[in-house]
Amino acid sequence: MAILRGNSVNIYTYVDSPVGRLLLCSDGVALTGLYMDVPGHTPRSLEQGVENAAAEPLRDAARQLGEYFAGDRREFDLALRLEGTDFQRRVWKVLTEIPYGETWSYGQLAKRIDNPKGFRAVGLANGRNPISILVPCHRVIGANGSLTGYGGGVERKQWLLAHERPH
Repeated sequence: MAILRGNSVNIYTYVDSPVGRLLLCSDGVALTGLYMDVPGHTPRSLEQGVENAAAEPLRDAARQLGEYFAGDRREFDLALRLEGTDFQRRVWKVLTEIPYGETWSYGQLAKRIDNPKGFRAVGLANGRNPISILVPCHRVIGANGSLTGYGGGVERKQWLLAHERPH
């Protein structure tokens, strides 16, 4: 998955999924957002966007998400454009390295970015992830194994982790 810089929403579409309706946003080159249907979790720039489910990369993202939810895909092959601070982008990049079916603690994630005492900051960056599921912030759990918070709701996090659990 290529991670590019920037985050303007020019086109968007909605897709249904087992975890509810998802909003996919793009600048026409890369995916810029994947938001769950949660009040307050949509980009402000959506008002200037145009809904177009046939536009790329939205069509490809919807297809790959369908394959993921069907259990046929474990990795995504999409260009992503993430807007955030340098620290946030470092955290989000490392999130993409958590293998399918595995979980890491916030402390493990902090160590991976060479900031072992920064687990709280890592948690805040994790919570601001604009491309959920594809940048798998749901794979981060508390040090004691607890699911802790999740922007899409702990029930969705639990569903995603159970979906990815080896059978």
